[in-house]
Amino acid sequence: MEIVGYFASVLIGVSLGLVGSGGSILTVPVLVYLMSVNPLLATTSSLFIVGVTSLVGGIRAYLKHLVDFKAVSEFGIPSIFSIFITRHYLLPAIPSPIFYIGREAVSKEMFLMIVFAILMLGASISMIRSIPETPEGDKPEIAASKAFPVIIIGLMIGLITGLLGAGGGFLIIPTLVLFLKIPMKTAVGTSLLVIAINSLFGFLFSLNQFTYNWPLILIFTVLAIGGIFIGSTLSEKISAGSLKKGFGWFVMCMGIYIIAKELFR
Repeated sequence: MEIVGYFASVLIGVSLGLVGSGGSILTVPVLVYLMSVNPLLATTSSLFIVGVTSLVGGIRAYLKHLVDFKAVSEFGIPSIFSIFITRHYLLPAIPSPIFYIGREAVSKEMFLMIVFAILMLGASISMIRSIPETPEGDKPEIAASKAFPVIIIGLMIGLITGLLGAGGGFLIIPTLVLFLKIPMKTAVGTSLLVIAINSLFGFLFSLNQFTYNWPLILIFTVLAIGGIFIGSTLSEKISAGSLKKGFGWFVMCMGIYIIAKELFR
């Protein structure tokens, strides 16, 4: 199972390189179910793995002039604030067990995995849906009327990152493409930088809360970085729309599997 887990870590990078999202959606289940990492520790370890991998991908996109820094700031600054509040105050305040169903206790770990799976189902639907693309040459500006909704979405993404270790790319990409009309390839590069900011700050805010398995984390990170170069190269040759739909169906199956495993174990 560990060999499968290491192979999956490459797919984490491939996903980020192809569609600018999906890294955490893969990382947390892989760490929990294939590498037997505690769910709370997995969500935090995921922040480092996805954060460093996304940063490498974001730098690569910047060198190709495929990053919208105004969008990065609109998302990133509110997200950092939201992540800090979530990691320091909200997450520690969640009791364990959270509640009981009859005599069955619902632990914090079980609750977070189910929430994560529900989030995966929502993400899969957004990936499967066709997204009309803006021509790559266009560089739309973020209007003042759109700034406030983007900030609110940034706060929501920070909450998700803080609770579940998810960088929020599955929310960022549709917002950039549909709401801000940013071309798909630029949206991917922009999303990677936002994910890197969110994930790395989320990890730093939690650095002293756990004892980490650094050999595992570093191996996953190196393999995922290799994957992001593969994904970025493939994205230049394969239709992004087709890839998003295929990945969306895969994520949906994983979400259903996690819910079934947590509820019927």
